[in-house]
Amino acid sequence: MYEEKEGLPAVTRKFYEQSEKMLVATDCIIFGFDAGSLKLLLFKRRVSPLEGQWSLIGSFVKLDEDVSAAAERVLEEITDLKEVYMEELKVYGAVDRDPGYRCISVGQYALIRLNEYDKELVKEHGAVWHDVNDLPPLVLDHEQMVADALEKLKNKARYQPLGFELLPEKFTIPQLQSVYEAIFQRELDTRNFRKKVFSHNVLVKLDEKDKSTSKRGAFLYKFDHQRYSDLIKGGSDFGVF
Repeated sequence: MYEEKEGLPAVTRKFYEQSEKMLVATDCIIFGFDAGSLKLLLFKRRVSPLEGQWSLIGSFVKLDEDVSAAAERVLEEITDLKEVYMEELKVYGAVDRDPGYRCISVGQYALIRLNEYDKELVKEHGAVWHDVNDLPPLVLDHEQMVADALEKLKNKARYQPLGFELLPEKFTIPQLQSVYEAIFQRELDTRNFRKKVFSHNVLVKLDEKDKSTSKRGAFLYKFDHQRYSDLIKGGSDFGVF
């Protein structure tokens, strides 16, 4: 439980007590991948103002928790997932950003695997996946948050293997290429993509095949975290084109 600091001089306590107050929130831009498309998890706002309109999923930060912990709490409450890829985006602090009260928000974007989250829990919270290319109007400055998150995702995916955070543990090369095409919103040359990905030596080919799309099937692979660590130590990065 958060407690005010003991032993502060009276003039210091008065300074804090008389200072204007504002709320701090965190809003989570939660991305997933399904059927060749990048998805965003949204729900309809349950409080006024703007009740019933589409919104990112967020919460006010509690006095006794870090901002990052608040974002992790929000994600777990909605999806039952822990220890997923999550990164702070930026602070949104326009004076008039929230008509309810003076509030700043720290945007956090997360990448989750759609085969791992608790679908019933998401449904209970009224959350729905939307294609990032077909989003409804969003409340407050949430559309700007999504645009910023997509841009940051694109920039980081150019040199870090973020695409694997959206795929099941076992995947095919076509599935991997489809993820990166969804992130970058353009088609990639299959031959060049395969050549570039295999050149990093971070994939482990399995004896299993995925036969969901053809009788012949496609070999499954796993991402090797140790090999990736060695790649980074060697001064290289994970580029896909």
